Amino acid sequence: MPVLKYLPSAIALAWMAVTPALADDLFAAPPSDGWYNNLLSEPRLPARAPAKYADWRGLYAGGQVSYSDGFADFSGSTIAPISYALRETDLESTFAPSGWPVLGSANHGGVGGGGFVGYNFEYLTPDMNVVLGFEANFDIASLSIFSPEAPIGRSLPTDSSGNTYLVNITGGGQVSNLDWSTLRGRVGWGIGNFLPYAFVGLAVGNANVNIVENISGEVNPPSSGPCRSTSTPACSTFSFSGTAGKDSTWLYGMTAGVGLDIAVSRNFFVRTEYEYVQFQPVSGVNIDVNTVRLGGGVRF
Repeated sequence: MPVLKYLPSAIALAWMAVTPALADDLFAAPPSDGWYNNLLSEPRLPARAPAKYADWRGLYAGGQVSYSDGFADFSGSTIAPISYALRETDLESTFAPSGWPVLGSANHGGVGGGGFVGYNFEYLTPDMNVVLGFEANFDIASLSIFSPEAPIGRSLPTDSSGNTYLVNITGGGQVSNLDWSTLRGRVGWGIGNFLPYAFVGLAVGNANVNIVENISGEVNPPSSGPCRSTSTPACSTFSFSGTAGKDSTWLYGMTAGVGLDIAVSRNFFVRTEYEYVQFQPVSGVNIDVNTVRLGGGVRF
């Protein structure tokens, strides 16, 4: 039949027409590197970014544990009681034994605990990274610091009246049950779930401050010789004692420090912090405290 006569030629022409297209499909470059591996592997899910809880604004509160190292300088604490005891004597006006350093300085550390409550608001930058706020913080540490004692015994030169003196001074001091609270303003920089911050503020503390001193000796008028007994002609002895400070003394000062809050969910965070507190001198004692803390809190 005529159709069968031309069938081989038609098949040949069709094959020549489709061959370039098949060649392009078979030998074309793979759509991406590793396409053949993708055919054999399981479908890949897109990587998930870590959850972010970066909104630090609002009210928060929490608790903390701490370690505090308290320092007290007692060197000026015996000035007032000694000068008062000797206020009418030539000994004080001439030689000023009230200024002699009877007591020294000491420090003592201890574990404590407390809590905090505060409020944050974000401000200043379009992306809301700067976090301003205020916070009240309290620490129950019950620190106790005892002064070292350096008893003093001195033979003094002759005064304007020709008298010579032998003077002995002893004393002791302690700061006990020291606790404190602070009211701070703070500024932080929000970095995802992290909020590093710094703060300054006022500090109020309460402690028992007790100072005691004893001063004794002898007065030797000219040519009297040393006092061997109360019967020594013109020789006299003296003894005075005094105290300073009181129980439940209020302390006032300042605080400064740095810390880091880390959000672990939308409502909970953990904290690490360093704080320095310095109080105004009380009864001649200078007191400051260094504290490190670990804590956690809730954002409302």
